[in-house]
Amino acid sequence: MKIVIIGCTHAGIAAINQCLKYYPDATITVYERNRSISYLSCATYLHIAGSVKDLNEAMYANPEQFIKKGVQMRMQHDVIEIDSTAHTILAQDLQTKEFVHDKYDKLIMTTGSKTTIPVIPGIESTKVMLCKTCDQAQKLYKASKNAETIAILGGGYSGVELAEGYLKSGHQVILFQRKKQLLNQYLDTTIAQKVKKLLLDNNVKVMTNTVVTRFNETDDGKILVKTNVGDYSVDMVTITPGVLPQADLLKGQVKLAKNGAIITNEYMQSSDPNIFAAGDVTEVHYNPTLNSKYIPLASHAIRQGALAGANILNPRIKTMGTQATTGMLVFGNTVASTGLTLHEALHENFDAQEVFFESNYRPDFMPTNAKISIELVYDRKSRQILGAQLISEHEVSQSANTISVVIQNKNTIDQLAYLDMLFSPNFDEPFNYLNLVAQKAVDKEYQYLKNQK
Repeated sequence: MKIVIIGCTHAGIAAINQCLKYYPDATITVYERNRSISYLSCATYLHIAGSVKDLNEAMYANPEQFIKKGVQMRMQHDVIEIDSTAHTILAQDLQTKEFVHDKYDKLIMTTGSKTTIPVIPGIESTKVMLCKTCDQAQKLYKASKNAETIAILGGGYSGVELAEGYLKSGHQVILFQRKKQLLNQYLDTTIAQKVKKLLLDNNVKVMTNTVVTRFNETDDGKILVKTNVGDYSVDMVTITPGVLPQADLLKGQVKLAKNGAIITNEYMQSSDPNIFAAGDVTEVHYNPTLNSKYIPLASHAIRQGALAGANILNPRIKTMGTQATTGMLVFGNTVASTGLTLHEALHENFDAQEVFFESNYRPDFMPTNAKISIELVYDRKSRQILGAQLISEHEVSQSANTISVVIQNKNTIDQLAYLDMLFSPNFDEPFNYLNLVAQKAVDKEYQYLKNQK
């Protein structure tokens, strides 16, 4: 049995490991354009900030370890054509320029995503740089050594994390965000404003609701960032680009979503039974809305890759879907979210409500403490929890994971209000803060029903 995997970042690596585990007698061949695999892009800002000294430390796997296990690792090979009817592949060795013809019995597409570069005049300047790959991270780090003021385009996770990274490396930072708030895909206004205040308090200039219209190189070696609200002179610009699925090789051969992502079933199998897909090249089943959605995250890629590898010959494990749970650490504060924001829930036609809870995470008599802020989103009709957002100097990422499970299991505010959770004054109040925010939602609905009578 010949298994071919195209692309070897997070999803591809997970697929290889599962194929080796479940199908040890299969021949596994991997095609990868780059020299290295497994780069964790979150290491870019950590490297700039000085937390990660060497970007090679952010590689959790290397081709040699798979070669030793019998995998044929064809690195720096670009797949040019796939014929799904003939089960053939045409690739080119990027070093020798020689063409390689290959066949497969089963194919796993983990080709990831391609960068969407914004159409802004002057973006071709060498002082305007992208932030996605390991090579780009190396160039950013090197260029920043000769820069004093740095502009960042994009107020998502990458942009916010880079802003902190550059600030810690001694730079002045201007963060431009086209939308009215930062992290608009993950947070509602209340928590987003707290993140913005953290940045402002640490001397990051934050420009929300700002459209960059042009880049002009100046005679003094700087670059002028022109926007709808004014011009800003900086030494370099970092763009945190959007991404699109990279599935062109299978266009017209398998069913694709409107954005070009490969559509898969619950076993990660495409419309062609011999082709599976995982990671940024495909969609995920989004549990809060019970439909497919394009949410490119490393956590999704690893899970999907593992499922594709396990199911490639015998369907054995179904996807559980996702709540798109994410988090980051910004200036000592954990920011985490899961499920729908209130804005998204209303857009999806839920009778959505939210409650905001803020308190110290443990009793006041403890020698140290920290405030925790939570926004809980739920559906008034079903009382099911739809999403949550948290921010605190206390580590609350695992609380977001707990809410993720609650959403997965379709639990209600009533159930979360009295969910069994441990108590110790070292960790929380007799009622955990997740119990308390749900109790606040229950009280809100009790008053609502009472006023309806």
